[in-house]
Amino acid sequence: MNDITLNDIAAHQHALPEAGAKIAARGVDVFYGAKQAIDDVSIDVGMDNVTAFIGPSGCGKSTFLRTLNRMNDTIASARVSGAIELDGEDIYGPDMDVVQLRARVGMVFQKPNPFPKSIYENVAYGPRIHGLAASRADLDAIVERSLKRAGLWDEVKDRLPESGTALSGGQQQRLCIARAIAVDPEVILMDEPCSALDPIATAKIEELIHELRGRYAIVIVTHNMQQAARVSQRTAFFHLGKLIEYGDTSEIFTNPRESRTKDYITGRYG
Repeated sequence: MNDITLNDIAAHQHALPEAGAKIAARGVDVFYGAKQAIDDVSIDVGMDNVTAFIGPSGCGKSTFLRTLNRMNDTIASARVSGAIELDGEDIYGPDMDVVQLRARVGMVFQKPNPFPKSIYENVAYGPRIHGLAASRADLDAIVERSLKRAGLWDEVKDRLPESGTALSGGQQQRLCIARAIAVDPEVILMDEPCSALDPIATAKIEELIHELRGRYAIVIVTHNMQQAARVSQRTAFFHLGKLIEYGDTSEIFTNPRESRTKDYITGRYG
């Protein structure tokens, strides 16, 4: 990451963060080797809103999402420049503990990926390694609370020793959300969390997103525009690695300012 601050970049080309921004990104570029995947993206993510990233396949929305908890660090050819701050702290700075960052900024992936452990251990794993529970009773309470917040407790409370991989796809995804919640994150990133699920399971995840709103800053990447309209209050439209338009979801879908946004939403491409 370039050794520059968000204020430096703001002074040159971008506004300062909105009041109440949980994450503020300015002038972010991402390269995979020589290929540029993200080009000069600046965006604020608020605490009180669900923010949706939409756009055609390959437009950069998942790549940008992964910059917000440094998941791109796992790709050898990836290079990120610009500034991204979480509560004013540079997440690419030399003092940032990446393990702690990913506890603060949790992630739920496209395909449910529970650990090959019991339902209980899937949720208890994070709090245990981060030292969040002083006793077994504390751990039990965290597991129960997390499963309740993820809307899964009533379905699994009598099956906690069973393998998480034995659950249905929709239950597995809610287990992964419970696992993310268990370490008490501030932000939850969701990368097309419903794309592998049937409509009933999808509806449960969307209902869960509504319930979690305000407790965590939530960012969801979705290829489903109806889903973005249902679950988010703010929407960002990406195209060819650029952020084309960002605003209130209702405005983006009914009165977009950019012709490319309108063309995408009305189905002319994508």
